[in-house]
Amino acid sequence: MAVIVRLKTPGGADQLEVMDTDLPPPDRAEVRLRQTAIGVNSIDIYQRMGLYALPPERIPGVEAVGVVAALGAEVTGLEIGDRIAYAGAPVGAYASERNLPGWRCVKLPASLTDEAVAAAFVKGITADMLLNRVFPVGQGTTILVHSAAGGLGQLLTRWASVTGATVIGTVGSSAKAEIARAAGASQVIVGRDADFAAAVADFTAGRGVDIAYDGVGGLTLQKTLGCVRPFGVVASIGQSAGSIPPVDVHDLGPRRSLMLARPSVMAHTNDADAYHGSAKRVLAAMADGILQVSGTAYGLRDAARAQTDLESGRTTGALFLRP
Repeated sequence: MAVIVRLKTPGGADQLEVMDTDLPPPDRAEVRLRQTAIGVNSIDIYQRMGLYALPPERIPGVEAVGVVAALGAEVTGLEIGDRIAYAGAPVGAYASERNLPGWRCVKLPASLTDEAVAAAFVKGITADMLLNRVFPVGQGTTILVHSAAGGLGQLLTRWASVTGATVIGTVGSSAKAEIARAAGASQVIVGRDADFAAAVADFTAGRGVDIAYDGVGGLTLQKTLGCVRPFGVVASIGQSAGSIPPVDVHDLGPRRSLMLARPSVMAHTNDADAYHGSAKRVLAAMADGILQVSGTAYGLRDAARAQTDLESGRTTGALFLRP
């Protein structure tokens, strides 16, 4: 029997229920995975709220770490007992066991713990996509990272600063500001109601940043447009503060000459070459100590509480579930 967390109907965290279920044998191209640590991400909340459709099983979650327990007849390159991580579709990570396409599995080095990988894997892949595929970030680049003390925010800040980029971060409190600075932010803007556009203009001598990453949404995205230099990029990557209002194309140009990106890590991970390339770089950066993020553990049966804590903004770093 596997333990699963299932969504009864789109809505609040109270719509998540814990159930026991029988799993069928893995298909010919699948593996059976006994999961040991399951990442909790903002996309899981969007799935729960109905912003992103779930498969008929209605089990949220897009990443986990575990041990291969059974192999389909056509699976190659894996053995029973291998430690692996995965990210992306098919959705359904909130489970003690599950069947998964074999090509999704990425073998883990012994030097990385299950918990460390579950805290950083999909966020690291997202950071790799943003720092390389969406806009090449490196020496001389200046970036703005909203929620720089969060799980993704810390990874973006750490990785970008190591490449030589200058990172400006926004956070909600002085305690979170210290976390962002420790991750490598050179300037930190504190306060949910802070005039961050004015602060960015001051920090950059009026030039603006090359790219801004906005996972907050709501009214923040419109304000973020004013932080970016001409021909720079605003990457809208979430909506933790509420739905994103319509953006008038005239807000982007021609005077501002901005580019607005709405990249999806799910689309990125559906490209097998891009997925495995990102996974390789993320695991290497973790092994080298570049990508480090603190993790808070919850029991799988406490998934609703984990999502509530993440949604409220009370947490820092990453969250993961232990089956």
